[in-house]
Amino acid sequence: MLKILKYSFYDLMRSRWSYVYFLFYLLLGVVLLFLNNDLSKAVITLMNVIIILVPLIGTIFGVMYYYNSREFTELLLAQPVKRSSIFLGQYFGVATSLSMSLVIGLGMPFVFYGIFNSNAIWDFSLLLVTGAFLTFIFTALAFVIALSNENKIKGFGYAILLWLFMAVIYDGIFLMSLLYFEDYPLDKFSLVATMLNPVDLSRVLILLKLDISALLGYTGAVFQKFFGTSFGLVLSSALLALWVLVPTFFIWRIAKRKDF
Repeated sequence: MLKILKYSFYDLMRSRWSYVYFLFYLLLGVVLLFLNNDLSKAVITLMNVIIILVPLIGTIFGVMYYYNSREFTELLLAQPVKRSSIFLGQYFGVATSLSMSLVIGLGMPFVFYGIFNSNAIWDFSLLLVTGAFLTFIFTALAFVIALSNENKIKGFGYAILLWLFMAVIYDGIFLMSLLYFEDYPLDKFSLVATMLNPVDLSRVLILLKLDISALLGYTGAVFQKFFGTSFGLVLSSALLALWVLVPTFFIWRIAKRKDF
């Protein structure tokens, strides 16, 4: 699996899209720092971009890489190599290369700007960590969808629909539920609903770390009381890790049973 991971990693790093992805975040970091003299404000602005864009890029790259490397995958399947090793290696290679592009692309301008001498270092670090988590999560989900659909158009369609649901539709349903059942105690419901969506969970963690939970109103107070504690932070990290492990398990399971 390590050899396939290494090949997939270098293959994607040589791709022009990886350079485009890297340069985009590099330019984004430079522009934000140019427009904002305050590092904390730059991190807040960056959060709004990363929470939406990183899952989309991970989803598209994951599906695209699987379908574009199908012929090479079929060649590997003819070799005495475990199926799970092939697809898990490809997944980790893609997710790792995307995460590195994100971390290095955003990290370079902030490092040159003096992030290590600022109080915003921990906020920025959390932003990069959650961005890496979202990359691994949505790349894994993309591989699960691609493995389950031989039709390329269907695979892309389902992947985009998944991102749209997680990033936009889920929040709409969540807010409508809060408004419709406003006469009932919704503390536990809000916490559970947030933890069931990695995008919302990442957003809440960053907002609480930036100490602007007051923008969330009463719900923000509930989140602060739970996620603001050490237990809440550990549980949130464990849930994000679980969001990585569960799709990875399905990649292993589908690859093992799928008839190629």
